[in-house]
Amino acid sequence: MKQIAQSLKEGRVISTSSEQVKVYDRSLHTHDTDHLLLIKVEGKKFIMAVGNGELFNSLAGDIQDEGYKLCPLTHENRIVLAKYFSHLSPKAFGRQSTTFGLGDRLGIAGPGHLSTLRGRKVSPILAQQSIRELALTGRTYLDVLDAASYAAFQEGFRDGYGADGDHLKEESDIQMSIDLGFTMLTLDCSEKIPSDIQDLNDIELDARYEQLSEEIRNGYEDRYLDQSFQIGEETVTFDRKEFMKCVLIYNEAIPFMSYIYDKYIKSVDREIDFEISIDETMTPTSPEAHFFVASELDRLQVNIFSMAPRFCGEFQKGIDYIGDLQQFEQELRIHAAIADHFGFKLSIHSGSDKFSVFPIVAKYTKGRFHVKTAGTNWLEAVRTISKENPSLYRRMHAYALEHFHEAKAYYHVTTNISKIKPLDQVTDEQLPDYMEEDNARQLIHITYGILLKAQDESGQSLFSKEFFDTLEKKEDAFEKSLKSHIGKHLDLLGV
Repeated sequence: MKQIAQSLKEGRVISTSSEQVKVYDRSLHTHDTDHLLLIKVEGKKFIMAVGNGELFNSLAGDIQDEGYKLCPLTHENRIVLAKYFSHLSPKAFGRQSTTFGLGDRLGIAGPGHLSTLRGRKVSPILAQQSIRELALTGRTYLDVLDAASYAAFQEGFRDGYGADGDHLKEESDIQMSIDLGFTMLTLDCSEKIPSDIQDLNDIELDARYEQLSEEIRNGYEDRYLDQSFQIGEETVTFDRKEFMKCVLIYNEAIPFMSYIYDKYIKSVDREIDFEISIDETMTPTSPEAHFFVASELDRLQVNIFSMAPRFCGEFQKGIDYIGDLQQFEQELRIHAAIADHFGFKLSIHSGSDKFSVFPIVAKYTKGRFHVKTAGTNWLEAVRTISKENPSLYRRMHAYALEHFHEAKAYYHVTTNISKIKPLDQVTDEQLPDYMEEDNARQLIHITYGILLKAQDESGQSLFSKEFFDTLEKKEDAFEKSLKSHIGKHLDLLGV
């Protein structure tokens, strides 16, 4: 430690790694006479600080005999660091960039994510969590921001990262995200989108449409009914049936989008990337519907960063696309043209593991897209556990099977647990193969909250402590797994 501190005083780094101390070489930060470095001492990370300036004095920590200070990775110290190093605070990236969402449910995947993205033409949305995910993991948005900022510090990542208040529905959560400094907000409009319109017959559709006020009907009819719109090389046409569906499905959602934008986004004195999510519903977003929503938002002067349609086929959690790839390509081409026409980016949810469609997305968006991943990063952590701590994996797998139906209430999946090979027929060396089988992937994917919160009768963690302890000891293996898996996403997306 003394040698590390001495070299740090000289503004340089001694690379070392032992059971007692590990130095993160890329983490060197300097401000005036103060030098900072991230180290791990007996399994716990600290910032080693040397100097005598304002930054050194502002950081909370214990001063050692050799004159350096060991500062814990607290929220308070994160706020101090952000005052001196702007790249440790989230930023907005705007419509023209390629962005990639990296939801980190565990709070430890950030360094691996940034290491994976280094040198690629893509900007990370590093802090990305929904309220549902926070509830299932017991974390807060402050935890999410702190973890992202310290990941940027550890990796010396100076290109900037974003922070996404993901799939928010409640105004209180939106205000909280903005107050905390989140730079992206994804508005989940699913509760404003009726799910029964697609199933109405022609008579029922007419009857439901006639229930709208004459003023609303006349306004929409003047703008869309029996009209065609040229979108680049594509044409979008509204016959009466498709027109009525669009009006009935999105008539309530569009004013909600406009209201949130005017009240919370437009009034903020900084840039916020505002995303519209209409994908968390069983109603597919036809190209006509996409144009209809985009055109109305444009008319209402709602400036959005991206829109996430509900594409044809199935975008289920943690597995590849299920559906007709030819139909997907035909519709994606038009979706991309609509996004280009109105100037926003196309957003892909759930973007985890949709390897068969990534080349199509790359082809038609030409790099102007946003892709969200989250659960796949948890699965890579579990993959690491299966390799490094087989006993723990077996216990987690068995518990997940017992609680599968409880977890399924939160997600739309088509998992068939009867197709998962029984544990007693799998050797330790074969356990990672579970992460290659769709049913097993989804089993582990959707039970993450249950597994992390599981306790025994005395209130002690069943898995969580051992889980995090293993990943802390095997962080290089976890990073390697993330780089391979997330790297595959980025390679197929052409970035």
